[in-house]
Amino acid sequence: MESEKESVKDLIVDVSPTEVQLALMDNHRLIELNKESTTGHSFTVGDVFLGRVKKVMPALNAAFVDIGDEKEAFIHYLDLGLYFDAFDEFVKKTNTNTNAGEVFSGITLGPVLAKEGQIENVVKPGQMIVVQIVKEPISTKGSRLTAEISLAGRNIVLLPFAKKVSISQKISSKEEKKRLETLVRSILPANYGAIIRTAAEGKNAAILVSELKSLIGKWEGSWPKLSKSKNIQPLFTEYSKTTTVLRDLFNNSFSNIYVNDKKEYEEIRKYIEQISPDQAKIVKYYDGAEPIFDHFEVTRQIKSSFGRVVPIKQGAYLVIESTEALNVVDVNSGIRAKTNDQEENTYEVNRYAAEEIARQLRLRDMGGIVIVDFIDMEIQEHKNGLYKYMTELMQNDRAKHNVLPLTKFGLMQITRQRIRPATEINTEEVCPVCHGTGKIAPSMLIDEQIESRISYYVSELKVKSFVLKTSPILGAYLTKGFNSVLRKWKRKYKCRIQLEEVLDFSVLQNELYNDNGENLDAKS
Repeated sequence: MESEKESVKDLIVDVSPTEVQLALMDNHRLIELNKESTTGHSFTVGDVFLGRVKKVMPALNAAFVDIGDEKEAFIHYLDLGLYFDAFDEFVKKTNTNTNAGEVFSGITLGPVLAKEGQIENVVKPGQMIVVQIVKEPISTKGSRLTAEISLAGRNIVLLPFAKKVSISQKISSKEEKKRLETLVRSILPANYGAIIRTAAEGKNAAILVSELKSLIGKWEGSWPKLSKSKNIQPLFTEYSKTTTVLRDLFNNSFSNIYVNDKKEYEEIRKYIEQISPDQAKIVKYYDGAEPIFDHFEVTRQIKSSFGRVVPIKQGAYLVIESTEALNVVDVNSGIRAKTNDQEENTYEVNRYAAEEIARQLRLRDMGGIVIVDFIDMEIQEHKNGLYKYMTELMQNDRAKHNVLPLTKFGLMQITRQRIRPATEINTEEVCPVCHGTGKIAPSMLIDEQIESRISYYVSELKVKSFVLKTSPILGAYLTKGFNSVLRKWKRKYKCRIQLEEVLDFSVLQNELYNDNGENLDAKS
């Protein structure tokens, strides 16, 4: 498997009226799929709210908090943070008659919250507290919250009401660590702390100062809301999914970022210019006639990757079953029999399976406990090798995870942090031709059915220009040969017909549209 530096990454951004979809491709292979709704408010990781404590649960040492979602959010005592009292004092003292900046800088950071304390001694029902989502609502559970607010940038994480300046352990140079700590401490205002991320290594002061000012501006930009009203409300949201993906993953291995929306294109380009000016040219606007996900074969990979049965290589396949807390993956060799050595053959299939499983965990964002039933191997060296290989494959996964060696039954246990619901895409479709009955009109008459509709629209609705959307197979049939069926229709009805092949369509599925994009079949 290629290392992260050798791999070529493309980000494909598909913007529609209701959502933005992000596909991260590694060497043209789909490894992450993110969706962001553009309608209504969704409760996502990183969003900060002013919430009201609804219930205090001493037995759990936790509380339920109303943040405006239909499900009450949950916060444990240990998630209140070291300086919860400072946040609480800030909320209580801030109003329209006070200067929020003076209130913030004037608060003294007292002793940290005791580790063994009880939540009922700190918060009370009805109390307003500032909270941040760390885990999205999943199934019947509400969001998981923290009261230790953090604002993540590419190089720095800003911590309001904190003293520490921490530095990523991945920065090995002592001189660089000292430089970064001295620089950040010199520009941090009172009552702010920070975490210096790995990406900050080697960055000049101007970039870090600019980012820090931006993060402080975002936090302080929420103060007017807090001053004006003490009702439940969002104070600020995490960056868009696009920016978040770029913030956490962007590096020199990115080769292209394709966007099909002009506004989103400008925003992404502007963001890349801020964090890496030399790479702004890799952001490209896609204006092709074909849907962007079809053009880059994302749609095809989604269809093949999100089913219950996932093909691997040369006949081998995975079977994936999921419950709320447990995911089970069964590895099957299928018809594959490349060598006469069964043990070597099994080891090779298991390695292929490990590659696909690591990809599937990221792609579906599967969390909780994952049990993998690999094909049984006899040689201990192979078992150790498979465990080591899986550990290496999981290194590129941003979610916190733990991989355990194979048990004597050939099972591997993986735990993976779950902060949002797993991505589920139903790849099975009700046949649009038979509507689930299992019976269709004779396929040899499909061209007559389409022609009769064209004839009706030309004569009765006076339509002179069509867009005919079909499956690739039906499209090939209609355009076959010089004197094709499509060419005959154009001559016969004296109209313009543009054929568009849609990968999602079943074999005989077809739809007629006018130039305004209206579906004539639905309209009639």
